[in-house]
Amino acid sequence: MRVGFGYDIHRLKKGRRLMLGGVEIPQAMGEDAHSDGDVVIHACIDALLGAAGLGDIGNTYSPEDPAYKDISSRILLRDTENRLNKKGYKVINLDCTVILEKPKILPYIEKIKANIAADLGIREESVSVKGKTKEGMDKTGEGRSIEAYAVVLVNREIQSG
Repeated sequence: MRVGFGYDIHRLKKGRRLMLGGVEIPQAMGEDAHSDGDVVIHACIDALLGAAGLGDIGNTYSPEDPAYKDISSRILLRDTENRLNKKGYKVINLDCTVILEKPKILPYIEKIKANIAADLGIREESVSVKGKTKEGMDKTGEGRSIEAYAVVLVNREIQSG
């Protein structure tokens, strides 16, 4: 068994879509990023890569690479799962906390969990997503950025012979 921890933060910018766990959330501002900027999935990817000792999201999916410009982070999540599978790892469970002032994400959590579970090939019950605020403190608390943290537990199947 191995544990991975992931974190992501993006500034919020007018004219961008707010994507959380592959769900577009109606909001005036979205993540300012090279890809779609989905902080939930980016934190999950970092946790997965870390658990398998495969580096981090920036080295694996470079923001300098035009192939990843505006790409759906769900595509990157599925690719990350394939990388883990090739190394013999299977996701046991994943927990993610999203930090933003508004909007409240409660109405979207079940769809976010379903997307992540589908992309990782695990049961929805194995995925947890929570929303928190910073009570007006710092840039995230002022509504100028969005953050996400993720922790994942993976198991590596023992190869015989």
